[in-house]
Amino acid sequence: MAGTIEVLVPGGQANPGPPLGPELGPTPVDVQAVVQEINDQTDAFDGMEVPVTVEYEDDGSFEISVGVPPTAALIKDEAGFDTGSGTPQSEFVADLSIDQVKKIAEQKSLDLLAYDVKNAAKEVGGTCVTLGVTIEGEDARTFKQRVDDGEYDDVLAEEATA
Repeated sequence: MAGTIEVLVPGGQANPGPPLGPELGPTPVDVQAVVQEINDQTDAFDGMEVPVTVEYEDDGSFEISVGVPPTAALIKDEAGFDTGSGTPQSEFVADLSIDQVKKIAEQKSLDLLAYDVKNAAKEVGGTCVTLGVTIEGEDARTFKQRVDDGEYDDVLAEEATA
């Protein structure tokens, strides 16, 4: 009866309680060993919600795959706020530098549709729009155009990957 369990857990703070414990309880795996390995692998994302997949076999062996937190969670963590704006077009809750946007784009690069850091940064900018976060002191709605105009080529183009 091998299977797969997918859950969101707080990075470095998983425990045998919900949502993980009830999912793992009926399986043949050592719940405490799974929790410990998840915490070891997600420690870098301290407190952020991290997607985790646990694949287990009938003999109790397991393999853990850790995803990257949602883009919004990375932005909130980087900018230091808890809740996005209720009116993101007019009320802004934080500001990110282009270097912070690049850092988030690099962290999310495997999960995004973009093929390089420059385009990944534009996707991050789109999430900034919905959260009410400005980029370099300007409305994130204009970020894509600024990137397309080459305003940030010196920062974003240097590590483009195919």
